[in-house]
Amino acid sequence: MPDNTSMKTTTLWRPTGPEELDLVRDSDWRAWPPRLPDQPIFYPVLNEDYAIKIARDWNVPRSGVGYVTRFEVRSDFLERYPVQQVGGQTVLELWVPAEELPEFNANIVGQIEVVHEFRP
Repeated sequence: MPDNTSMKTTTLWRPTGPEELDLVRDSDWRAWPPRLPDQPIFYPVLNEDYAIKIARDWNVPRSGVGYVTRFEVRSDFLERYPVQQVGGQTVLELWVPAEELPEFNANIVGQIEVVHEFRP
């Protein structure tokens, strides 16, 4: 078995609504649920401020509550996904194709944790 104590990880964030968070909870906080048919890509983000903005400004009006989660993923695994700058300098995402999400989940180290909650 590999020695995980020296494994490098990258911290990612994911703004999410209550339905997705329920599914994460059902996985014992270890995996993201499969994408819906109209969601071909899973979008974790690379900084907390961007995740907060989406959770507060998009998830709250849409779902009544927005959460920001934080989790660690093996850095060597993430090298396959180029960083996507989708707005300003700090608006950075990874685009993980839906069919690769099970492998992505297998490379999460530890648990997914909720670090912020926003309500109206």
